[in-house]
Amino acid sequence: MVAAPPITDVLLRVRGTVQGVGYRPFVHRTAADLGLRGWVINDAEGVLIRAAGDPARVDELAAALQHDAPPAATVDCVDRLEPRPDSAPAGAGFTIGASRSGGEIATAIPADLALCADCRRELLDPADRRHRYPFINCTQCGPRYSLIEGLPYDRPHTTMRAFPMCQACQREYDDPASRRFHAEPNACPKCGPHLTLCDAGGQVLAERDAALRSARTLLQGGLILAVKGLGGYHLMCDATNEGAVTALRQRKHRDQKPLAVMFRGLVELRAHAVVSPAAAALLTSIQAPIVLVPRRPDAELAAGVAPGNPWVGALLPSTPLHLLLLAAVDFPVVATSANLSEEPICTDKAEARRRLTGIADLFLEHDRPIAHPVDDSVVRLATGDEPILLRRARGYAPAPFPLPGRLPGPLLCVGGQMKNTVGVAAGDRLVLSPHLGDLDNLATQEVFVRTIATLAQLHGADFAAVAHDKHPAYASTRHAQQLGLPCVAVQHHLAHVLACLLEHHHPADGVLGIAWDGTGYGEDGTVWGGEFILLRQNHAERFARLRPFRLAGSEAAVRDARRVALGLAREAGGFPALAARFNYSDRDAAVLSAMLAQQLNSPLCSSAGRLFDGFGALLGLGEINRFEGQVPLAVEAAATPFAADSRLLPFPITRAVTPGARLEVDWRPAVSELLHLRGDAAADAAALHRGLVQAMVEVARQAGAGTVVLTGGCFQNALLHSLATAALTDAGFRVLVHRRLSPNDNSIAAGQALAVLWNLTSVTLPN
Repeated sequence: MVAAPPITDVLLRVRGTVQGVGYRPFVHRTAADLGLRGWVINDAEGVLIRAAGDPARVDELAAALQHDAPPAATVDCVDRLEPRPDSAPAGAGFTIGASRSGGEIATAIPADLALCADCRRELLDPADRRHRYPFINCTQCGPRYSLIEGLPYDRPHTTMRAFPMCQACQREYDDPASRRFHAEPNACPKCGPHLTLCDAGGQVLAERDAALRSARTLLQGGLILAVKGLGGYHLMCDATNEGAVTALRQRKHRDQKPLAVMFRGLVELRAHAVVSPAAAALLTSIQAPIVLVPRRPDAELAAGVAPGNPWVGALLPSTPLHLLLLAAVDFPVVATSANLSEEPICTDKAEARRRLTGIADLFLEHDRPIAHPVDDSVVRLATGDEPILLRRARGYAPAPFPLPGRLPGPLLCVGGQMKNTVGVAAGDRLVLSPHLGDLDNLATQEVFVRTIATLAQLHGADFAAVAHDKHPAYASTRHAQQLGLPCVAVQHHLAHVLACLLEHHHPADGVLGIAWDGTGYGEDGTVWGGEFILLRQNHAERFARLRPFRLAGSEAAVRDARRVALGLAREAGGFPALAARFNYSDRDAAVLSAMLAQQLNSPLCSSAGRLFDGFGALLGLGEINRFEGQVPLAVEAAATPFAADSRLLPFPITRAVTPGARLEVDWRPAVSELLHLRGDAAADAAALHRGLVQAMVEVARQAGAGTVVLTGGCFQNALLHSLATAALTDAGFRVLVHRRLSPNDNSIAAGQALAVLWNLTSVTLPN
């Protein structure tokens, strides 16, 4: 008698971003092809599979779950478990079962995904039933986070529950061979959302395809449209029409900050900008971010798109709606977030009418509700095509991060004040929200509060504690302190460093964190921002800093770079001459000098961001920051063509003359050289970068740490990022930079989570 072949019967637990990305259909097809019996379901922890059959085939399935997953999926782990007594039996075939609620929520909310090639082909095929349907999607593309209202990720838990599927869509949804098998946003022109074109009063002027064709005519006529997309409204106009761009700037109160531009495709973009292979790959990825690319001198874009800026923030259509709209016009369009400056993006019709009337001429919108606002992500490339994530939003968030340990209870991390994100840390994982914005205005604060509630609901988090920045005046800090929970205050620049360590799974030992930004509340109550934080055996010390200087007029100096330059010049012996060069009257110069001398409304700071402001004014490259970082951006732009030069400005390393650090980087010799030996501003700007990088290397040598972290908003500067990475690497250091997080304050909440896990929340000051 021949013995029966051995049978393996196991449960396979898959964790990660595995819901809403076609993972169950992938499992179904793979298991069926391998001749296995069993089932696959979504639940609160991710995906659960029962697989029974030949042991080698079960092993093949387990390997495929990790290595052959759909492109939009991210698999954190695949664990083998023994079937529980209450588990459904394997059955005769392989099926997709009903989703199961309850239990600790550990699955990840999927990010919104750009239009895939298959849906694009169907969209443009006159024979396809979804031809020119602006909401076509499948398991590999379309809305996810922006429409999800609960987990597990099933249609009843999304805003698509308002659109019952027609018979044809339901057949696709139920067919394991279909690309739309269990695609939760599945719809068609018969049963799904549709477009309308409305005036500011809400009067419908056109519907469906007629609305789209009318929108084309309006753009061609130089009007400004508010277009409701996947995660909110864009304001759109002809990017080659100077009058339209000027009108948009005036109405939006956006004086000089660059505007993003949407192009039909890479061919059109290459006529206006230099597009490297790495930039092209980012632009056409499933994240489809805005990418900063060098603008061609002969580009036909309106000058007002990015005044005085050598880069253009380019994006390609990521939704079928935008693809159809761009295909209908023969010019690129401005595609900027629909809001007033520094406010959150608009998401619904009533809000759009309230906030955008007077900005937009007409409204192209749809009736699919947006559950959560999602702005466009922004990326730029450093030397070697290394991406620097400037804004982590659509396509990237809210992808989770594993923590190097388990928290005792769910933790809320409220981030900082600028470029805020919030995080929920539970168990051994952290979920960060997309970029929310600056908390200086009430509208963003309202979105901040709603996002906290959303993440808590989606992740079943009953918070045990809340982590916040040490700045007492931040809106995020005040909110944390009003929740009635135990509060943990985390130093701002330490959070920056820890966020980078989280990305690289690196311990808090043998690390020098170079955290350079515009501002952060220091342990001594002063403004920090040029910090060298030494981490040894889970202890943080402020090893070095930029030499402190005073900001005449405090916040006024953040906007007016001349005030920073005068504060620097006063210590370097050049105040009178520089005040005259800036055309200050004798009276105004005397007032500023007295403020600095008597320390009146002139706080002490060690900020690298402000130092770049001051040097920008000294070099004559800018005087007023009309948007955040404008003067430092001009310094970088001027310096970039001279990056290969060898000259550097002197920034000697000295013992700190006042308490608070062991060493400091002395900027006075560099200031003195520029005051007395002014040369070519662009070459001097490059020498500034190289001098600061040389100082970083010297401080790292004296610190004796083998690993250096580069973090903070100053490392959005691609030239500084590239030069520092190269110099430190050449000097023998391991250099860690951000990859999945931004170097700016988008990452503060991530650092706060690790700070609480490691009980590392403060930076000590040496005696």
